[in-house]
Amino acid sequence: MTDETSTTADDTSRPPWLFDRTDERGVERELAPGLDARIFAGENSMLSLVEIEPHSEGRLHSHEEEQWGYLLKGECVRIQDGEDVHATAGDFWHTPGGVEHSIRTGEEGAVVLDVFSPPRPEYREAGEGFGDGGGDGGGDGE
Repeated sequence: MTDETSTTADDTSRPPWLFDRTDERGVERELAPGLDARIFAGENSMLSLVEIEPHSEGRLHSHEEEQWGYLLKGECVRIQDGEDVHATAGDFWHTPGGVEHSIRTGEEGAVVLDVFSPPRPEYREAGEGFGDGGGDGGGDGE
């Protein structure tokens, strides 16, 4: 059973609950070459499912929103606050607002679930890039 109403937070017509299939809805955004996100926004938080192709690397960036990331599939190097940390499926990380971060994948690529609070306004619409004023190209969906 899928709710056919919008997933945007400014839509007051939807019920207080929501069930989504990631391949059917959400806002699509190409964050950078090889980094594609499907984004679901609520009133106070936002989910971003990011598929990262093998040998892709994001641009170092920051934003004011707090972020949690969970590596669902694959391997990556998480670059955060000047450190490179190898991560495998099942690992997660926390990024406070204002901390520079990025991601890099190897042979396998990766799938990451990011959670933002509050929602990132620029991610409520389909498009390209991070909306952080850093130009086009790389970044980790965050």
